Amino acid sequence: MADTIVIGVGELAASRTPGTVLKTFALGSCVAVVLLDPRTRSVGMVHVALPSSDISPERVQDRPGYFADTGIPALVQAMRGVGAAGLPAGLIVKLAGGANVLDPNNTFNIGKRNILAVKKILWGFGMGPRAEDVGGHISRTVSVAVDTGAVILSSHAKGEWRL
Repeated sequence: MADTIVIGVGELAASRTPGTVLKTFALGSCVAVVLLDPRTRSVGMVHVALPSSDISPERVQDRPGYFADTGIPALVQAMRGVGAAGLPAGLIVKLAGGANVLDPNNTFNIGKRNILAVKKILWGFGMGPRAEDVGGHISRTVSVAVDTGAVILSSHAKGEWRL
């Protein structure tokens, strides 16, 4: 039986413990950034809610993962903490989320802004996504298994698929 670490909004986790699965639920406009180090079988995930910490610097203390600009550096640090060796450019990056589920008139474009902010921060680290399932209008649940590195997405509307 797998040990599942549930990652809430603004949270992050990293592991290389066999049998562990990292999982985050119901990504709407939020973006899950998954980092994989195939050499050490380390995985990490952050659940990013907003592009920039400028709007709420005090929230960074509790939940650095809440923002793209603080969450991705914190995730890279967490990967270092579990012994990931390919930091940062040797890591595999996968992205999911950034949908437009509650903004039918595209007034705020939070999903699109999150995707762009995440990619900009990743590029600053010399990384880019190898695979992504972003945008659209569906909520996604994301899980990644330490044992296989498989990133599995699911949604009520679409079922389950591998990224």
